Amino acid sequence: MRYEMTRGPGEDDDRTIISTSFGDSDLPQFVSSSSLFNHTLPDGTRLGEFEVRGLIGEGGFGIVYLAYDESLQRQVALKEYMPSSLAARSSTTATVSVKSDRHRETFQAGLKSFINEARLLAQFDHPSLVKVYRFWEGHGTAYMVMPYYEGPTLKRALAELGRPPTQAELNAWLHPLLNALEVMHAAHCFHRDIAPDNILLTTSGPLLLDFGAARRVIGDMTHALTVVLKPGYAPIEQYGEESSSMPQGAWTDLYAMACVVYYAVTGKAPMSSVDRMMADKLRPLSELAAGRYSAPFLQAMDACLSVKPQERPQSVSQLRTLLERAPTAMPASAPPAKTDVPLPPFSAPAGTPEAGPAQFGQGALECRAFVVRHHHVGGAVALPE
Repeated sequence: MRYEMTRGPGEDDDRTIISTSFGDSDLPQFVSSSSLFNHTLPDGTRLGEFEVRGLIGEGGFGIVYLAYDESLQRQVALKEYMPSSLAARSSTTATVSVKSDRHRETFQAGLKSFINEARLLAQFDHPSLVKVYRFWEGHGTAYMVMPYYEGPTLKRALAELGRPPTQAELNAWLHPLLNALEVMHAAHCFHRDIAPDNILLTTSGPLLLDFGAARRVIGDMTHALTVVLKPGYAPIEQYGEESSSMPQGAWTDLYAMACVVYYAVTGKAPMSSVDRMMADKLRPLSELAAGRYSAPFLQAMDACLSVKPQERPQSVSQLRTLLERAPTAMPASAPPAKTDVPLPPFSAPAGTPEAGPAQFGQGALECRAFVVRHHHVGGAVALPE
């Protein structure tokens, strides 16, 4: 899995994570020895055919280890359900126990969600969705095993790029991700946590991470919306009840994906959907980026950014119809269209870590996959989940 390796002073607490490597030349960059921490499984721990080799990342709801599959002779990412605000590990064994009886119901609900997520992810077979090899319960908790992926998050890659991507560069990751969403939506599964740091750019293409199902369930039961939602990427319907007049669906993920495009083009996330409901001051991309990208492409993204769910494309298929009007790249010979509104210079947000490769051994559907988070149910949060 992979996570942002550090948290800068401007980063959201719920997003944070992992650690730096401590000079162990036998471990990949950004993988630490898990034996350095009391709450993680120490290096050398055996879970069936898997041996823990290091720590990839952790958050308030889970821990992701680098592990070795002795049967198939390959490195994998092993994710453990571990909601740190609700449970703790025995000091002498791998067993995870609930801290108090009042947390038991919430812990069990998160555990069930973790397992259901793993089961669902294991059914998907798409190159832009994390693959789950296997999952099981044991030691009072549950685990899932996924491929060990390597590559920067989109957020990190954009920071390294230092400029808005071209339309061809945008399309290179946007179209595969839309195809992946279409596969998920056909199974009535919605990601609901799409953001630049939940997209991994691997050598074989983009990968959608961090579904965070357990995190979401625990957040719902503890009424901790900050653990679940990312302002700037969460559409207005995610702030209400599932049975409200604004249900969630494919249009929810399309809003978030358009927010990612907005971030890539402008260097900042859109204003939150809650603020937009009060006074929508968001300048449309068709105005901000006119002449830099095709008009139909920008109009399609603006449609997805509509505050009201019913005004957005209702499916990937509908969005694709809008995008098919847009060329895959702006003609090289065509001069930029004149506009009174210049595109603001791209600027990485304050606190963005220095760009560089990151390892990610992932798995996920939480319907989210992993990135580490850190928030508050009582205090912490999610990681992989």
